[in-house]
Amino acid sequence: MAIRLKAKSSALIIQDLQNDVIIEGGAFADSGAPAHAKKQNVVANVKELAEAARKAGMAVIHVWFIVEPGAEEIKQNAPLFRGVKEAKAMVRGTWGAAPVKGLEAKKGDFVVEKKRMNAFHDTHLDTLLKGLGVDTVVVSGAWTNFSIEHTARHGADSGYRMVVLTDGTSTVNDEWQRAAINYALQNIAERVSCRDVIKALGKKAA
Repeated sequence: MAIRLKAKSSALIIQDLQNDVIIEGGAFADSGAPAHAKKQNVVANVKELAEAARKAGMAVIHVWFIVEPGAEEIKQNAPLFRGVKEAKAMVRGTWGAAPVKGLEAKKGDFVVEKKRMNAFHDTHLDTLLKGLGVDTVVVSGAWTNFSIEHTARHGADSGYRMVVLTDGTSTVNDEWQRAAINYALQNIAERVSCRDVIKALGKKAA
């Protein structure tokens, strides 16, 4: 699908692509998330897009779910948050909290830490985007039908043009992925592939 982007007024969000979330041996490995991330080729696709974004002058923002060691800071009001606590997941300084290999923050990138599904909730993401002059937000990461959808909805309500990557996102299986991409997000965000965005950036950079 053709898409138009201005690199200087756009940002790529790489959300929750951490070892505990999508890598075998991580806290949520039994959920099916690692297998689905592999099927989607999400790490390689997002890595390629991030490199193209940096080259084009597009901001790259890493959003990580981080839990403080031993803290009782994650409110246990939903099964997802109870799961994070029970699994002792995404604890600062651990392998599980670290970004997956190949998607580490590079010089010039930005990092936002969160403690809820939505990347905007109680973080400085909105302030950062406004300071960068961003009006279009391209979202990659996990999980499509939870964190990605929440972030896209909040971004749209905040006035941003939201773009969700169909092959730069993953969840636990194809059914959940389709439900998010084809239904939940259809009136919230544009849904395109990583290659579509790379092509758009190439045209602007030419």
